[in-house]
Amino acid sequence: MHVDDSLHLTGGTAADPPWSVVVTPESAGWAYSGLRVLDLPPGGTQTFGTGDDEMVVVPLSGGAVVECDGSRLALEGRDGVFSRVTDFAYLPLGSRVTVASEGGGRFALPSARATRRLPFRYGAAEDVPVEVRGAGQCTRQVTNFAAADVFEADRLIAVEVLTPAGNWSSYPPHKHDEATDGEVELEEVYYFGIADGPAGAGVGYHRVYGTAGRPVDVRAEVRDGDVVLVPYGWHGPSAAAPGYDMYYLNVMAGPGEERAWRVCDDPAHAWVKQTWTSQSPDPRLPMTSARGRR
Repeated sequence: MHVDDSLHLTGGTAADPPWSVVVTPESAGWAYSGLRVLDLPPGGTQTFGTGDDEMVVVPLSGGAVVECDGSRLALEGRDGVFSRVTDFAYLPLGSRVTVASEGGGRFALPSARATRRLPFRYGAAEDVPVEVRGAGQCTRQVTNFAAADVFEADRLIAVEVLTPAGNWSSYPPHKHDEATDGEVELEEVYYFGIADGPAGAGVGYHRVYGTAGRPVDVRAEVRDGDVVLVPYGWHGPSAAAPGYDMYYLNVMAGPGEERAWRVCDDPAHAWVKQTWTSQSPDPRLPMTSARGRR
């Protein structure tokens, strides 16, 4: 099978300054999910319209003031994705927005094509549920800031995942590309952050592969700032190499009337979950909370 490099957007290849990442439904070749990442220097500002999308401003590093249609919210943010759980701001479709950062920073804006206009509002870090999922070397932290059952949105689902060095996440491989009792159809964006090591930049690995009649094959060595698109098919594992903690932001949206995350595990590997009952969660987790790093 041909390896599909077009679904792995290495750092800088999806940039449109001052955005270091721009993924739209049009550029991805699908219909709903998107992501922008904004880099601001100290004192920097950026004004933009949300258009047909609902968005969330998620500080990856730094804090910001967000103005939307005459209202204003201050985001404390964080030093970096491995430092703490962050606060965030929801942006309605059809809005005019300005993001300003006195100290500078990097800000992710996961998005989804929407039809229902919800209010501009603040999400407090203290209200974000932190879940430890899996066991043993499959333990990871899921930070459910905009999960379907946590935060109201029209179509957008977004979470952060922290995987300690040497562990696997997004495992067993799973999919959500059909509308069935067990699945909700969702397009997905992975945006990666990899911790540096003492000798330089870190590295991780991510896999996407197809089902019968829908071929896809991604075997990505991912680095800080990389994006992987998952239009359909099995995806996982996301493997954090020994020595390098892994972060990723998941952005999901789809055509279904129900806003939910339901997945089907690859039956070839689903048995692995049964082994977790005899293993303890990795004691390094949770790595972060609203109070900071453990």
